[in-house]
Amino acid sequence: MITVLLLLHLFVTIALIGTILIQRSEGGGLGIGGSQGMGSFMSGRGTATLLTRSTAVLGTVFMVLSLTLAVMNRGASTGAGHDILAQPPAAGAPADTH
Repeated sequence: MITVLLLLHLFVTIALIGTILIQRSEGGGLGIGGSQGMGSFMSGRGTATLLTRSTAVLGTVFMVLSLTLAVMNRGASTGAGHDILAQPPAAGAPADTH
């Protein structure tokens, strides 16, 4: 289940990055949105609305997936041998004098 959620999280992350990069920024930036780039498919305002809504939806899905994965993995690292700070150094290991 966690593997499926991680793969979904990866795809949502890539889609979110792509959606953000194609938006027109105030300074021009990397944005390709607008009526010139989209032809007669949509107006500039329609494209901005579509990109804004898709960014909001993808951002919400990203946050929900992040919280779900964090809750599911909450107790996964508390097993024996996973916490290196809680274990005493090995008998043969040199002591740190600094």
